Amino acid sequence: MKAFIPWLTVLAVIFLLTMLKLRPLATAVAVGWLAYCVWTWVRPRKHDRAG
Repeated sequence: MKAFIPWLTVLAVIFLLTMLKLRPLATAVAVGWLAYCVWTWVRPRKHDRAG
C-alpha cells in the first residue's frame, strides 16, 4: 500500500488543479510525473564491483 501513496497524491493534485480550472498546470504536473517515472525505470544503475 505504501507504494501507491505517491501515485495517489499526484493523482489528487492533478484532479484538484483540473477542478480549479488550472489545466495547463495540471498537465505540467502530469507530464513531469511521467518523466520522473520513466527516468526511474530507465536510469543507469550503479553496479558494485567487489574485489
